[in-house]
Amino acid sequence: MLELVFANLRVRPFRTLISVIGVSLGVVLVILFTGLVRGMSNDMAKRAANWKAEILFTRPGGMEATSSNTAVNVAYATRLLEIEGVASTVPVIRYFSPDSKSRWGLKQIDGVDWQPFAEMNEMSLVAGRAPQAIDEIIMDERQIETDSLKIGDTYDLFGEKPYRIVGIFSPPSGARIKLSLAGLQDALQTDKCTYILVKTKDGYDPVAVAAKINEVLPGNKINLSRDLVIDAQERIPGLNTFLRVLVVLGAFVSTIFVLLSMYTTITERRKEIGILKSLGSSKSLIIRVIEGEALMIGILGVILGAVVSAAASIMISRQFDLAFEFSRGWILIAVAIAIGGSLIGALYPAWKAAGLDPVEVMVNE
Repeated sequence: MLELVFANLRVRPFRTLISVIGVSLGVVLVILFTGLVRGMSNDMAKRAANWKAEILFTRPGGMEATSSNTAVNVAYATRLLEIEGVASTVPVIRYFSPDSKSRWGLKQIDGVDWQPFAEMNEMSLVAGRAPQAIDEIIMDERQIETDSLKIGDTYDLFGEKPYRIVGIFSPPSGARIKLSLAGLQDALQTDKCTYILVKTKDGYDPVAVAAKINEVLPGNKINLSRDLVIDAQERIPGLNTFLRVLVVLGAFVSTIFVLLSMYTTITERRKEIGILKSLGSSKSLIIRVIEGEALMIGILGVILGAVVSAAASIMISRQFDLAFEFSRGWILIAVAIAIGGSLIGALYPAWKAAGLDPVEVMVNE
C-alpha cells in the first residue's frame, strides 16, 4: 500500500506540492504568530519583572493593559510610608501614546522621578543624566539602538512635541521611554499618577504588608508585582481570542487545501480506481490509500511549515528587533492541526472514491 501511496504522490508532483504548501500555511499561522505573541508578551513581563518593588498601589481600573488612567493621588506615597513594613514608595504615571512611527501604532511612556525609582529597582544610567526639565527624556539601550538615536537628539511625543534625549538607562524596566513625573504630569495636565510602587522592609512579608495597606487605605487596588508577571498573555485583552482564531483558521486552511486537492485527484483517477476495484480492491483499501496520501501531505506540510516559521522568525527578529518564543504546546497543536486537517479533508474524497462502481467507470472511461 505504501508503494501505491508514494507512486500517486509522485505522479502529480505539482498538485502534491501545492497541497503541502497549503498545509504548511496553517502550520506557519499557528507557530509563527503564537511565537511572536508569546515572545512580545514575555518581553513585557520580563521588563515588569525588573521591578524590585513588591507591591503596586493603584485605583480600580488603573492597571489595565492599555490604561492611561491617572486616578491616584500622589499624596498616597507619603501615607503609605506611615504603614508598618513599607520601606519606600515611588509614584509612577503609565501613559500610552498613539504613535504612527511605532510598529504597533502605540508607545508606552513612564513618568517617574528617576533617582528614587532607580534606587528602588537597582537601575542606573549608562550614559548621560536623569531628566530634569519637563521636555527631557531618557531611554533604555534597546530603544536607542532600534531608533538609531543618541544623547542630544530630539524625539517627538504627544503630537510631534519634541523632547530632548539626555540619558540612557539599563536594565530595561517598564516603559522604554521615561520622563520626569512632573514632565508627564505637565503633558497630561494632571497632578496625579497611575500607580505607586511600594518597596517593603527586609524581613516583612509582602502579602501581610499588602493586607495591612488594604486595611489602612480601603477602597484601593493592591497588586503584588510577582502576580503581574505571571501569564502575561492573560492580561492582554482579546489575546487568547486572537490565538483561538489563528488555530481555527490554520485548521480551516489545511482542511480545505487537502479536500480540494484530493477531490480533484479522485476525479482525475476514476479509471485507476475502477481498475483497482475490478481487481478486487476493497473499499477499505481505497480509503486507506487516499488517507495515506493525505497523511504524507500533512507530514510534509508540518516539515515545510516548521522550516518556514524558523526562517521567518530569524529574519523578522533581525529586521524589526521583535522577540519570538516558540512553545512546545503550540507546536504540537500546529502538528495536530496539519495532520488532523489533512486526514479530515481527505475523508469525503476517500469515501467518494470507495463508492465508485467499477463497471460504470470502465464503461464511461
